[in-house]
Amino acid sequence: MYKTLVTVDTLKTYLHDPHWVVFDCRFQLDNPAWGRGDYDQSHIPGAMYAHLDDDLAAPKTEHTGRHPLPDPDDFVRWLGEHGVDADKQVVAYDQDGGMYASRLWWMLRWLGHDSAAVLNGGWAAWNAAGYPVSDEPVEVEPAAFKARVRDDLWLTSDQLVSALRGKQVRLIDARGAPRFRGETEPLDPVAGHVPGAVNLPFMGSLDEQGRFKDAQALKERFESVIGDTPGNQVVHMCGSGVTACHSLLAMEVAGLEDSRIYPGSWSEWITDPERPVATGE
Repeated sequence: MYKTLVTVDTLKTYLHDPHWVVFDCRFQLDNPAWGRGDYDQSHIPGAMYAHLDDDLAAPKTEHTGRHPLPDPDDFVRWLGEHGVDADKQVVAYDQDGGMYASRLWWMLRWLGHDSAAVLNGGWAAWNAAGYPVSDEPVEVEPAAFKARVRDDLWLTSDQLVSALRGKQVRLIDARGAPRFRGETEPLDPVAGHVPGAVNLPFMGSLDEQGRFKDAQALKERFESVIGDTPGNQVVHMCGSGVTACHSLLAMEVAGLEDSRIYPGSWSEWITDPERPVATGE
């Protein structure tokens, strides 16, 4: 069972194993059609496409962030239609560093499926290794996915407000530093961050090749902001609950387990003008 990362060499070994299911999660926030188009042209053989907006999120409303979690029953149905059941090892990849693939990885954990991993280095690493690609459509035999929903893995906005007020959590914001400080905001109508949050941009968990840094380096990186805070008191957020999953994955790779996410993240936090906003460091 692979529960965090797999290498391209490992995936190549199991590529035609019927117990392995692969999802292509390539996406661009400013061009939502791009990923599916690139997938149609070329993908890892046997991989199926998972669209961030259509498959890994529910429609946005006036009270949610940009990528709210889907109804569990809808996601269970989608997984079954794509051949995922309790016996399957799932591997997700995107264009490189796992920004979008980690969202699918975390959602599988949310539904109780731990046999899920992100392809370290993604599509870029697969191509760099010279491994085969395909433009063929994928036929899949549907399966019966049975969920064990774990809503203890995430916090609502109200729960986060209460936890912050009681100083019960360490909140890590995975966005880039300029967005965190409120100097720029390309995606949401309000700039800044949740008061009390610390900034640790998710890209800092990757090396120059877009692969996750080794476990010790990641452990030191996160402990620099959480100290000895227990994992279950650490909460990750970002702009819309996507790169928060990447930071949680990095902590798991580091052996710092049981942290949680705030899936609504900044784009949901600011839907209520009563919630405070901070700027600067």
